Amino acid sequence: MSERTVNKIVDGQPTSDGAGVELVRMIGQPALMELDPFLMLDAFRSDNPDDYIAGFPPHPHRGFETVTYLLNGRMRHKDNAGNEGVIEPGGIQWMTAGRGIVHSEMPEQQDGLLEGFQLWINLPGSHKMTPAAYQEHDDAGIPVEERAGARIRVISGTTSQATVGPVTQPLTDPLYLDVSLDAGATFEESPPAGHNAFVYLITGSVTLPGQDGNDMTLRRDQLAVLNTGDCVRIKAGEQPSRLLLVAGKPLNEPVVRAGPFVMNTEAELRQAFSDYQRGEF
Repeated sequence: MSERTVNKIVDGQPTSDGAGVELVRMIGQPALMELDPFLMLDAFRSDNPDDYIAGFPPHPHRGFETVTYLLNGRMRHKDNAGNEGVIEPGGIQWMTAGRGIVHSEMPEQQDGLLEGFQLWINLPGSHKMTPAAYQEHDDAGIPVEERAGARIRVISGTTSQATVGPVTQPLTDPLYLDVSLDAGATFEESPPAGHNAFVYLITGSVTLPGQDGNDMTLRRDQLAVLNTGDCVRIKAGEQPSRLLLVAGKPLNEPVVRAGPFVMNTEAELRQAFSDYQRGEF
C-alpha cells in the first residue's frame, strides 16, 4: 500500500464572519482557496462572548452544503422555511442549501466556551437547484469506534473497520472523522481512492509522512493537504491530540462564487443574486 504524504501545510488565517464572529479560516483563504469539493473550513473557538455572541444573522445560500459541527456550546438554527433547532455539543448539522435557503445560526449561550467548525462542500451543477434539505444528528447519534490509543467519531463515510457514519451524500461520498489520539499513538485510515483529503489539527501535535520521506509535524490550527495514496498514517506527539480527517470525491467542475452563492457560471451567479433580491428563495 502507498501512503498518503503531505502535499503542503496551511496555517489558519484569523478573520471574522457573520456579525463579527472571530474565527480561523483554513480553506477559503489565499493559501488554500479550495480543495475540490471543499470550499471553506472555518474553526471557531472562544470563551469570550464578545468573539461570538453576535452570531450569524439571517443570510442566504445556494449551490452547496454547509456542515456545522460543535464540540462545545450551543447554536440555534432557524430558516425561512420554518425549520428550527439547536445544535448541541457533539452534534452535526449537514445542510444542503440547494436552490436556496435563508438561515441564521445564533449562539444559545451568554458566556462559556463556544467551539466548532463549519465546512462548505460543493454540489455538482446537476444538483445545485435541488430543494433544501437537512441531515441532523446529536452526539448520541454519531457512532464511536475504539482502536488502540484512538477514539474515532464517524460522522460520514465508512472506516476501514466498517463503522458507518449517519450522514450520507453519494454526490461527493465524504469521509468525516473526529479522531482523538493518546500520546504517542498511531492511527491509520484509508480514505477512498481518488478522494481529496486533509487533516486539521484541533489540539496537540501529530506527525505525518512528507513527500521527501521525512515526517512533517502538524500543530494546532494547521491543516495538511494530503497527496493521493492508499493509506494515511498519523502519529500523536508527546501529548494527547485531536484532529479532523476529511475526504471527498472531487467534482472537477468550474467554481464561480461570490459571498453565499457557489455556481458553475457567472450567469448562474447573477441569477442567484437576482432570485434572492426578488424573495424567491
